[in-house]
Amino acid sequence: MSDIAQLFDLTGKVALVTGGSRGLGREMVLAFASAGADVVVVSRKREACEAVAVEVEALGRRAMAWPCHVGRWEEIAPLVEAVYEQFGRLDILVNNAGMSPLAPSLTETDEALFDKIVGVNFKGPFRLAALVGERMMAGDGGTIINVSSTGALRPEPRFAVYAGAKAGLNALTTALAFAYGPKVRVNTISPGQFLTDVAKSWPQELRDHTPGAIPRCGLPEEIVTTALYLASPASSYTTGAILRVDGGLP
Repeated sequence: MSDIAQLFDLTGKVALVTGGSRGLGREMVLAFASAGADVVVVSRKREACEAVAVEVEALGRRAMAWPCHVGRWEEIAPLVEAVYEQFGRLDILVNNAGMSPLAPSLTETDEALFDKIVGVNFKGPFRLAALVGERMMAGDGGTIINVSSTGALRPEPRFAVYAGAKAGLNALTTALAFAYGPKVRVNTISPGQFLTDVAKSWPQELRDHTPGAIPRCGLPEEIVTTALYLASPASSYTTGAILRVDGGLP
């Protein structure tokens, strides 16, 4: 069993999680810290990042809180520079930040909303993964985890732009796996419906039941084992993959 535990050991590693101050991102931040990694917590609000950074430090790990709007291209490079200046390396990148506002209709989706959704869900992850992937490949390697959505696999008109952006993220995973492999592994987690704070605005019926083989929403902590698998040596032969964590949605 000790050998199995070592497969998931992240001691000495540095991880960066966007959207890391709440929901699935926060769960991954704390899981990585519990497994031994130092963690960079990134989200738009500094105070929220700092609050989770305190939790990381309480686990005995180093933490860095960095406010960044990942949809703004100009904020990406300073983030990467700051991480390498403070830690000297980055081993795990999780592109978790996302947004999925619903437009009244397809024709009423204005350009500003379209650009905002694509910026956060695709443009930002592309730029961050490109900058970090190059450094990982030139160094000791690493792993990049993109957090997509089952919406990309089961798109509906009411979230068409979001689904398209996440589908683009799925395609990007494959491209990056070939661009930076074999030293850098790139994979996607495709979550289904999880009871994060975003779910508070869902209809009660959606919160209580899903059409999956496991007909309920996921609990935030149920993302942890998949994230640890992809972040650790346990997944040494897994790259370019899309791992669905959705309760078996059809």
